[in-house]
Amino acid sequence: MQSRRRFVIGGIQTSAVIALAGSTIAPRFAGGQESAATTTRLRKTLKLNMVKPGKSLAEKFAIARAAGFAGVELDAPGFDVDEAKAAMQSADIVIDGTVNANHWQVRHTDPDATVRATALESCIAGLRATAAVGADTLLLVAGHGKDGTPAEVFDRAVANIRLALPVAEEVGVKIAIENVWNHFLYDHEGDTNQTADALAKFIDTFDSPWLGVQFDIGNHWKYGDPAGWIRTLGKRIIKLDVKGYSRADQAWTQMAQSDIDWASVRQALADVNFRGWVAAEMQAGDAGYLRQVSREMDELLVVG
Repeated sequence: MQSRRRFVIGGIQTSAVIALAGSTIAPRFAGGQESAATTTRLRKTLKLNMVKPGKSLAEKFAIARAAGFAGVELDAPGFDVDEAKAAMQSADIVIDGTVNANHWQVRHTDPDATVRATALESCIAGLRATAAVGADTLLLVAGHGKDGTPAEVFDRAVANIRLALPVAEEVGVKIAIENVWNHFLYDHEGDTNQTADALAKFIDTFDSPWLGVQFDIGNHWKYGDPAGWIRTLGKRIIKLDVKGYSRADQAWTQMAQSDIDWASVRQALADVNFRGWVAAEMQAGDAGYLRQVSREMDELLVVG
């Protein structure tokens, strides 16, 4: 499963903040934490590729906003910064974060040092593009277990991604490691009782406030209890991704069709006092479909 996944500068910053001040949408949460003035715990965003193709960026942003989403996530690098800024302003929405554009194909754990150097270049370019539109996280898949032994993959990922942290600090964008089906930091052939201990150790190895987890609630329901993972990861979680998965059917689903215990997820998020963005990451669809996704997020996660 190839899972995905400072507000805007200058005049756009001023106008957008003024517009948002009178709404229920909070523009940005540093480190996954809301400002003291914000009362709602969670804010809805979505991967832009969920908006059915065939429309301009501005139209896609407007569709997402009308469906009830406060933010959108783009792939970075690769988008036009000026176009993205204009689309945010016209749709009254923010780009809260981005997803590294080629982290599955060009990996930080590749045995070839040249490939790892290219992965680093992509990560750094993504961080700079993310900052340029006022977003505060770049989602990153750390690597793939097929690239070597567990120790080799772990060490390569840490060494390569660590080189991007000075740029992350410079531009004010956090690297958000996603838990995905990449045969790394869990046993892909294992049972449903696995824990987040290995992922927590990986994050702690960096010992940096500029790197955390974008925890995908659906991704590891096949392997473990999302509520337990949330409690283990705690403050390491800076953003959330959400989708459904059915263990019974061994298939991805919409949230309401999954067999995930959403009540236990809500309690775990409350227990670790998570406040921030939760990103839908499901199949693409039209405006009516996106409104349904938005409603399910409201009902199952109590999103504001």
